[in-house]
Amino acid sequence: MKTTNPHADQPPVARRKTHMGSLIAIALLAGSGWLAWHLTHPDTPAGVTQNAGGGRRGAPATTVGVASVERVDIPVVLDALGTVTPAATTTVRPQVSGVLQKVLFTEGQMVKAGQLLAIIDPRQFEMALMQATGQRQRDEAQLDNANLTLQRYRTLLAQDSIAKQEVDTQAALVKQLQGTVMTDRAAEGTARLNLSYSKIVAPISGRVGLRTVDVGNLVSTGDTNGIAVITQVAPIDVEFAVPQDRVPELRASISGDEKTKLVATALDRSRTTVLDTGTFLALDNQVDTQTGTVRAKARFANAKLPLFPSQFVNLRLAMRTIKDALVIPVSALRHGSNGDFVYVLNRADKTVALRLVKRGQATTDKVEIASGLALGEQVITEGADRLKDGARVVLPGDKSAGANGASSGRRGRGAHGAASATTKS
Repeated sequence: MKTTNPHADQPPVARRKTHMGSLIAIALLAGSGWLAWHLTHPDTPAGVTQNAGGGRRGAPATTVGVASVERVDIPVVLDALGTVTPAATTTVRPQVSGVLQKVLFTEGQMVKAGQLLAIIDPRQFEMALMQATGQRQRDEAQLDNANLTLQRYRTLLAQDSIAKQEVDTQAALVKQLQGTVMTDRAAEGTARLNLSYSKIVAPISGRVGLRTVDVGNLVSTGDTNGIAVITQVAPIDVEFAVPQDRVPELRASISGDEKTKLVATALDRSRTTVLDTGTFLALDNQVDTQTGTVRAKARFANAKLPLFPSQFVNLRLAMRTIKDALVIPVSALRHGSNGDFVYVLNRADKTVALRLVKRGQATTDKVEIASGLALGEQVITEGADRLKDGARVVLPGDKSAGANGASSGRRGRGAHGAASATTKS
């Protein structure tokens, strides 16, 4: 089969133009590829090699923030959500039945123990007391007469002028009247006690709630709501839950020094305002199986009444203090597959080294390093996400110097290029 050349019939001039266009197209493609590679791969000076820590040596270093390892005291605290509960709550109920004659308190008033709150009509109790007193006096008179008769009988018995049986009978009568008088005295005491119950007083100090009954109503001992409800608000308690994992630590803090009271702080909902400061009071004796916590209680003086019953507060309990602990900022601690680690700065060559550490207690902004760091070493706090072991870094104070050096280098290269151009010309 004969092969046909498509350019065989073309004139020589046309063939030369076709070859020239192909060469120009190949040159343009090669130039575009070189330009793309040059933009994505900056020039590397001679003698610079790549390292394993952060890309090629000579590449722009990462700007980081640093902090020094410090030695401070760390408080070990327990944060929990607590509910304010009154130290005591009492529903004041009448102890006798009658018509409410006076109400001597106002709703929301602060009262003291023993203060008169209300009066029940006392007339029926006064009459009962008078009746009991009269009965006692009558029986006491009979007893006195029986005693005098017994003394005369005994005198006559000594003179052998009366039978002994009559003396014995009179002596039994005296004992019977003595029992009657004792019963009368008890009845009189009960009547006097009921009369005193007609005056209703506050059993505890605290704040009176809303009134549940008005003057003129018939009240009795069976009233569920009573006359008023008093809650003791100073001092006041806060109940909170302790996770069962931290109960041994709390018990150790309690039994360590009985003279030292654990300080408890009540904070508002945003944890920014301290409402009051008190002390740890008690720990319950069993774990709640549903929540896995143990109930505890702290007591506050509440002198200015910032705490209100049934209020939700954030409670912070200071259990102990770790003395002279090595700490770093929380932002410096990293987490990896091998555990916790930090980047330690080597100021000699401005590189970082990855170092595994063991963390301890933590606060809001500091964390204790139990092992792995020494006092005074500097760790990376900002920019660690872009680092690897051995990477070069730039400190905030070195930024301007690095920029000036780079600009000076560029000016130097520009001047050298200009001089070379002048010499060449």
